[in-house]
Amino acid sequence: MMRDMDELIDEALDAEERELLRALDEPGFFSQAFSVFRGPAGWMSIVMMIWQAAMFIAGVWAAWHFFEATDPVTQLRWGLPAAILLIFAAMFKMALMPRMESNRLLRELKRLELQLAYRSKA
Repeated sequence: MMRDMDELIDEALDAEERELLRALDEPGFFSQAFSVFRGPAGWMSIVMMIWQAAMFIAGVWAAWHFFEATDPVTQLRWGLPAAILLIFAAMFKMALMPRMESNRLLRELKRLELQLAYRSKA
């Protein structure tokens, strides 16, 4: 249904309008993922990814020691930090997803504004 609507809109537009809308088309997943690191808040995303990677590596290292430990106290000493670090690493990674979705929403709003501008001009 959505594809049919897109085709109807595409048929109603002239060549210049079509080219502008294609420029605003939705990029692929990797383009969207790396767009999080651009813009005014890109530095914060970079810092978050560095911390996320550090926590993941430390969590894997602690988990390795947990699985090699033989007595319960040592297992607890390594297992609890491993679990906490891996959960925090996942939380940091998931914190970047809303930013990716907001970029996607802003792109769609720009597309809608462009369509409305051409409709009001005509």
